[in-house]
Amino acid sequence: MKRVLMPIGILLGSIVISVVLIRNPTRVSESAPEIIPISVRVAEVQSESVQLFIESQGKAQAARQASLSSNVQGPVAWVSPSLEAGAYVKAGEPLLRLELADFETAVTRSRASYEQASAEAAFATADLARITELAAKRLASESELQNAERAATVATARLADAEATLKQSELDAERSILRAPFNAVVASRDVELGQFVNRAQSVAVLFDADSVDVRVPLAIRQLGYLDVPMGFRGEFDSAQAPQVELTGSYGGKQYTWEGKLLRTEATIDPNSNTVQSIIRIEQPSADRGGESIPLPIGLFVEARIAGKLVEDIISLPRSVIRNNSQVLVVDAENKMYYRDVDIYRLEQDRVLISGGLLPGEKICTSPIQAVVDGMSVRPVLEMI
Repeated sequence: MKRVLMPIGILLGSIVISVVLIRNPTRVSESAPEIIPISVRVAEVQSESVQLFIESQGKAQAARQASLSSNVQGPVAWVSPSLEAGAYVKAGEPLLRLELADFETAVTRSRASYEQASAEAAFATADLARITELAAKRLASESELQNAERAATVATARLADAEATLKQSELDAERSILRAPFNAVVASRDVELGQFVNRAQSVAVLFDADSVDVRVPLAIRQLGYLDVPMGFRGEFDSAQAPQVELTGSYGGKQYTWEGKLLRTEATIDPNSNTVQSIIRIEQPSADRGGESIPLPIGLFVEARIAGKLVEDIISLPRSVIRNNSQVLVVDAENKMYYRDVDIYRLEQDRVLISGGLLPGEKICTSPIQAVVDGMSVRPVLEMI
């Protein structure tokens, strides 16, 4: 009997419960879904003065390069031990001497001719004075006076010619010794002891040891960031020339040199649309030790040129820029909107904004992707 009555009882109980639930349903009140704002990092906008810098790259080259040549000809009698590639020579230092015998002979002969011409000029002058005095007393004819004047003129001219010849021979003898025209580093030597040197023949190439130039290209738009007058020709004044910091690796170490922007070239490269600028670096003193070394010619360096000081500009991380010219602004009600801004300059790590934002406004710096104008956020202030 239990096996029969128990299932029937369970079935009847289930039917009763179902009828009760159907006749007395539970009503749930309607409510708006709760929106949880997402947390975003924000930065407060502040205007400030920003120093601009322009970066470029280039190779160091000699500020001056001289091809040392002889003004006279003759065999090489002596070569300085300093006249070797890489050696340092001072201005006026003797580097090479030609055989002096021929020059000394020329000086002796020129001096003898000068003394002879001097004696003849003195005699002709005295004779002219005597004839002039006699002609005044009518004791000498007019033709005698004219002959005396001609002889004095010819003797004076011969004296001037002899004097010039003597000076030239002495100058040639002096020029037989070749000297360094400035403090220099020897780039190459093209002559050997005993070799015959012709007039104007190059014997060595010298690089200026006191200063080095670096040619770096600047994009045309970068010229507007320099604090120099546009269209200025020639070298900048010392007060106008922007400071430049150069860095390069030499011998496994990183070195820094200070220089100045000397000038910009007048032509624009049609291929790269850039203007070449010349940076001048004054080499350190002869002391080769310490943190600074002379900038090696041919070294590849990076240049950081000081530009304008811009007032009332807003500096933010570059990552805040969206859609090329917009930022996300969070208002006082913690709602986020897109805002168009005026970009003054885009740099590698930051953006400079000149318009569209006011000091004190909050800018979203989080890398959020899905953004809807007016969406609620939970701002977390951070310092930048």
